[in-house]
Amino acid sequence: MRIAPSALLLASGKILLVCSAVIAGNFAALAAAEPPIALHPQNPHYLLWRGKPTVLITSGEHYGAVLNLDFDYIKYLDELKACGLNQTRTFSGVYCEHEKSFKITGNPLAPAPGRLISPFARSDQPGYARGGNKFDLTKWDEAYFKRLKDFVAQAGKRGVVVELVLFCPFYDDSLWEISPMNARNNINGIGTMPRTEVYTLKHPQMLAVHEAVTRKIVSELRDFDNLYYEVCNEPYFGGVTQQWQDRIIATIVETEKDFPHKHLIAQNIANRSKKIVDPNPAVSIFNFHYAVPPVAVEENYHLNKVIGDDETGFRGSADVTYRSEGWDFIIAGGAIYSNLDYSFTPQHPDGTAVPNAPGGGGRTLRRQLKILKDFIEGFDFVRMRPANEVLRGKLPGKVTARVLAEPGKQYAIYVLGDGLEKLQLDLPAGRYRAQWVNTKTGAVDKEESFEHPGGAKELPAPKYTEDVALRIVTR
Repeated sequence: MRIAPSALLLASGKILLVCSAVIAGNFAALAAAEPPIALHPQNPHYLLWRGKPTVLITSGEHYGAVLNLDFDYIKYLDELKACGLNQTRTFSGVYCEHEKSFKITGNPLAPAPGRLISPFARSDQPGYARGGNKFDLTKWDEAYFKRLKDFVAQAGKRGVVVELVLFCPFYDDSLWEISPMNARNNINGIGTMPRTEVYTLKHPQMLAVHEAVTRKIVSELRDFDNLYYEVCNEPYFGGVTQQWQDRIIATIVETEKDFPHKHLIAQNIANRSKKIVDPNPAVSIFNFHYAVPPVAVEENYHLNKVIGDDETGFRGSADVTYRSEGWDFIIAGGAIYSNLDYSFTPQHPDGTAVPNAPGGGGRTLRRQLKILKDFIEGFDFVRMRPANEVLRGKLPGKVTARVLAEPGKQYAIYVLGDGLEKLQLDLPAGRYRAQWVNTKTGAVDKEESFEHPGGAKELPAPKYTEDVALRIVTR
C-alpha cells in the first residue's frame, strides 16, 4: 500500500514543508521544521537547540565570512566542524574595515577593493571609496542575500549556530569614510552626520535605513533554526545610544510577530563586565567582550538569561590565554564563548595562516576548546549552577578555582595557575568518582573513586602546567 508523504508527515507531527524542502533542496525551509535555538525552558542560563541542551563554543574568523567575496566560507565551516566547534559570529555587511584596521594581517572584515558585498545594491554611479560603484540605500543586492542565506544554511548543515551582528559603530573617521551609509558612498544623499551620530535617533532618514535593512535581513532569514541576532557590536563605542538599540530591537520583534518561530536577540553590554540595570525584556542573550575574570556572569546571573563572552583575541598569541578564558567563563556559568581566531584569512579560510594580529588562534587552540566543549557536555549541565561555596582551604599563590555544580551529584571544577597540590571541597555524604582532566590533551591524568561521610574532602591533584579541570560525579 502506498502512503502519501503528507500522511506520513502528519503522523510524525511534522508539516508538509519538510517534504517539499527535501525535494527542492531548500535548507532554509527544512530548518523551519524545527524551532530556532532558544533559551532552555528548565534553565534559561543555557540554550536549547535541535532538542538538546546547548553551550556554544568556538574560535572563529574575524566576522567577514559573508561580506568578503574572497572568503571561502565552505572551507571555514568545514574546519569548524572538523574541530568540533558549534558557533560563528559574522557581521551583516553595513560595516567593513580596511587593511590598516587594528593591525590585522589578512583581516576578513577588510575586503580587497571591489570585493565588499553588502545588503545595499550597487548603483550605476562609480565612486565607492573602496572600489566599484556607489550604493543605493533604497535597493537590495539579491546576490548578497543569496550568499547570506547559503552561509547560514551551510553552517546549519555542519552543526554551527550563527550569531549575526546587524550593526557596528565606527571606531574612527577612516571607518566611517568607507561605510556604504556615508553620503560619499551612496547616491541617496543620506549619511552626512558625524560618525558618532549614525546610531542615534537624531537623523530620521538614517534611522529609516537601519530599520529597513533590519526588516529585510530578519525576513530573509525567518526560516533558519541555527541563528540569533546581535543588535550592535560594541555599542559602548562610537556614540551608539540605548534608545537607538531599543528601536532596532523593536523592529526585529515587530518583523517577526507573525512568524511561526521567533529568534533570540542578543545585546552586547560591555568590555569585561557591567551590572545590567533595566534590561530590554526582548533581549535573551547578554554578551560581553574580554570577560576576564568572568565577573560579568556573577553580576548578571540573577537575570536568568544567557551570558556570553562573544569576543576575545586582543591579548597576545598564547593559547593558554584564550583557552583559560573560555574554561573560566563556562565554568562560571556562561553559555557562549567565541574567541577571535586570526588563523582564518581570505587566503587561508581553512585556518592554516600563522596569525599576524593582536591575538592568536590556530588548530591547536581550536582542539583545546573542543576539550572544554566535551567536558561541559559530559554533565547534565542544565541542572548545575555556580557553586564556589564548596571550595575549602586556601589556594596557593595566584591559583584560582571555579565550581559549577549540582550539589551532591555532579561538580565541574576549573583550576587556573601552577602550584596546586591538593584541592579541598565540601561534599555531602555519598560515593563519588573524581577525574582530573588535562585541558590540553583531554586525557584523564588521575582518577579515583571514594566513599565520603560528608564534610571536607581533600583531593590530591596530578602534576600539571598552566591549568587543569576536575570532574566529580556520584557513583
